Amino acid sequence: MMVLTLTLANLSIGILVNAQPFLKKHPAINPYNYEVVKEASFSKAAVTSAHPLASMVGAAIMKDGGNAFDAAIATQFSLAVVFPGAGNIGGGGFMLARKANGELIGIDYREAAPGKATRDMYLDAQGNPITKKSLDGASASGIPGSVAGMIATHAYAKLSLAKLIEPAIELAEYGYVITAREANGLNSQKANFLKNSSAPSAFTQREWKAGDTLYQPELAATLKRIQEKGLAGFYEGETADFIVKEMQYSEGIITKEDLKNYQPKFRKPIEFDYKGHHIISFSPPSSGGIIIAQMLKMIEPFNVGNMGQNTEASVSLMIEAQRRAYADRAEHMGDPDYWKVPTKTLISDEYAKDRMKDYVPGVAGSSKITLAGQVHESEETTHFSVIDAKGNMVAVTTTLNDTYGNKTIVAGAGFLLNNEMDDFSVKPGSPNMYGALGGEANSIVPGKRMLSSMTPTLVTLNGKPYISIGTPGGTTIPNQVFEGLVNIIDHKMTLKAAIDAPKFHHQWIPDVVGVESDFPEATIEALKVKGYNIVKRGKFGRMDGVVISKDGKRTAAGDKRGDDSVAGY
Repeated sequence: MMVLTLTLANLSIGILVNAQPFLKKHPAINPYNYEVVKEASFSKAAVTSAHPLASMVGAAIMKDGGNAFDAAIATQFSLAVVFPGAGNIGGGGFMLARKANGELIGIDYREAAPGKATRDMYLDAQGNPITKKSLDGASASGIPGSVAGMIATHAYAKLSLAKLIEPAIELAEYGYVITAREANGLNSQKANFLKNSSAPSAFTQREWKAGDTLYQPELAATLKRIQEKGLAGFYEGETADFIVKEMQYSEGIITKEDLKNYQPKFRKPIEFDYKGHHIISFSPPSSGGIIIAQMLKMIEPFNVGNMGQNTEASVSLMIEAQRRAYADRAEHMGDPDYWKVPTKTLISDEYAKDRMKDYVPGVAGSSKITLAGQVHESEETTHFSVIDAKGNMVAVTTTLNDTYGNKTIVAGAGFLLNNEMDDFSVKPGSPNMYGALGGEANSIVPGKRMLSSMTPTLVTLNGKPYISIGTPGGTTIPNQVFEGLVNIIDHKMTLKAAIDAPKFHHQWIPDVVGVESDFPEATIEALKVKGYNIVKRGKFGRMDGVVISKDGKRTAAGDKRGDDSVAGY
């Protein structure tokens, strides 16, 4: 077990415990003094998420008799409190699950364009993108889907929704101690919060430091309304009034009708095989499942394991697969309810073989030459993985898009809104905040869901549950999952080593290979010699996962890149 202890200031939990039924029942979960646990094995069930308190809540819910779905719901609501940069009730996401009986479930609770949205709503009179309008303030927000998504997930849970939301309410109302990373994040965005919100909030009341206790009474009240009224506690009534009122402050267009009419959608997951492993991932409007299917199929004919991990040979091969898959993303992928996505063709063996016909080992490709194939048919996000005692597997990736979304806290309701409208092709052929290009497939239409890179992924081996994995990271997400799976399957790395390994990223346009600062220098120099344009950049995502070993143990791992933490029993 790897444990990182946080020295946190403390307020005795005993003072408040009588008002906190969940925490009274689980005294080991102390919001005022907790640890980050990076890796551990458990005999029955495990959770890994971006925050230790959220992971501990999920594990405790399963110990209380809940299953992986119960844990996922409780974890998501808890993350909305303790990880406000990406955990959310004002954003959206994707829930992918495989029940112990083999049944697959995909719930799309991605945000949607409001009814008043128009194709050119973010263009000026000359037809140029007004970038700020699709990024900051209520004008950038799509209709939130997270609450509807969790309530749809509840159909597969065992415990009452009230019990699953209770931990989040207690953490919001009675506070939790923040880490240095969290304090820095809140301080760095204080001016933006004040500028883009109609009123000050819990986040703006002071200059934060590690060890401070963050109380969020308005968010607690919002969570109580959801606890009492379910969907109507968010999409109607007082909370809906708060959202619509906040829209008026910065040209937002979400209406009460938009909120009341929002519906999560069930999507058939992407399924394919790779070197004896069965991979299950999310389908459009997520691009992730198709992209990882394409990339893994493109490299499958090669002995990647013999090439070595993060060597010039393996990395150059994988870059060329990335280049081709991301070119197809820009041209062919969008919301399937509004655009015919040729999924069957894109993930076929024949198509993968055809796309790699012009691949020459050791020679850098060019995105001017490699275009989309011809077919006939956030960066701030957060991910959590759960596997329960019966073998139910859940992978959830959820987002506000950018860190703290559009920097707007809904006055009176205490939660952040997303800036997911920027994930549409604001102007076909113009890049979004992640540099990703899109075309007509991802243009803005009222009710349409913007293309996503979120890639919650599950793996079975010999018909049995094996891995739940995923990560945040904007357009880098599919590549991170791709590299993580190759590390585990081809390079035989442990889950923790696979997650922590230095990452690289190519997305067709711009024709640049981004690498993390600790990427092997020898590989960087060899790639440069071959003609690749290499740029060092910051950390890629925060991958989290759970794997079932041959002895049945659930080994959970949290990424070294954040406060990600595991829990279980």
